Amino acid sequence: MNDNYMKIKSFTRWWRFGIVIFCSLLFAVACHRGGSLPVNNQNIKAACRQVEHAAGITCVPEKFERLVTLDDAENAIALGIKPIGAVISDFSSSWQDQLTGVQNIGTTGEPNLESILALNPDLIVGSDYQQDIYPITSKIAPTFLVNFEHSGQWKEVFTKISVALGKEEVGEQVMENYYRRLAEFKQKMGNNLSNLKISVVRVYPNNINLYLLDSFCGTVLQDAGLSRPESQNFTASEAEKLFGNPIQMSVGNELIEQADGDVIFIWTAENNAKGNQTAKRNLERLKSNQLWKNLKAVKENKVYFVPNYWIGSGMLAANAIIDDLFKYLINTP
Repeated sequence: MNDNYMKIKSFTRWWRFGIVIFCSLLFAVACHRGGSLPVNNQNIKAACRQVEHAAGITCVPEKFERLVTLDDAENAIALGIKPIGAVISDFSSSWQDQLTGVQNIGTTGEPNLESILALNPDLIVGSDYQQDIYPITSKIAPTFLVNFEHSGQWKEVFTKISVALGKEEVGEQVMENYYRRLAEFKQKMGNNLSNLKISVVRVYPNNINLYLLDSFCGTVLQDAGLSRPESQNFTASEAEKLFGNPIQMSVGNELIEQADGDVIFIWTAENNAKGNQTAKRNLERLKSNQLWKNLKAVKENKVYFVPNYWIGSGMLAANAIIDDLFKYLINTP
């Protein structure tokens, strides 16, 4: 979500793949249940709650033991639940130690339906951009899909997931801890808080982007009381109208001055190794660009290279960003 959660749809691919999996699913059910549906008939007998979501209404089991998340597992983990399966990507590397025993079910936007079926889950949770496979996953297990238009909505998504999983009180405590840490950060920053303009930059394989006010990291910066440069001070609705993207805008090397600020947080990240390597080469070229060298933050040695959880979409990534704010804005000489 986050870029991690941009709507990745290829109808033809899912149609062909879905037919194969759905036929396999029907065959498996026919063997075990005499042709009856759904696969996990025990869930019908178990106590459950009717939950409205992006794809309809699902009876979510009151007690579940085999959760699969079609996206990253971080929100479930933040709620104290370890899924049996999830999409595990480079974006999960910062909390890899908490994913021990969690089976990787595919790549971002392309969960492997055969892997999910083999895990025999009793609950599946995902995002609304996965509605193409909902008719299949809902036959495997009750499936809940949360609306997620862009990464800046991560707190609303976290709350919805905590309610759907029956962890509303835990979710409230986790959110309270998030704001408590931010209050501590603000207190330690003191008068410096209002004096800093924080720029957020990502180097892609093909372009350079600035992350705006309502991006995932942008919302954390807002909650921390930090200001942004005018070039990045656009709300989601404003950015959608101006740039066709609610959370980021592209700039060329000739406009790199728009990336300036009192502090720059910058990273490279792509969904595949080749793209990642290209982005890193582009970053090295950028660092040798004279326009880049002339930026205030560069001259004052206030450029910090951070991991790709800055484009996250959940509570673990948000707290990791707070760690960076303490590290670079308070503990750095």
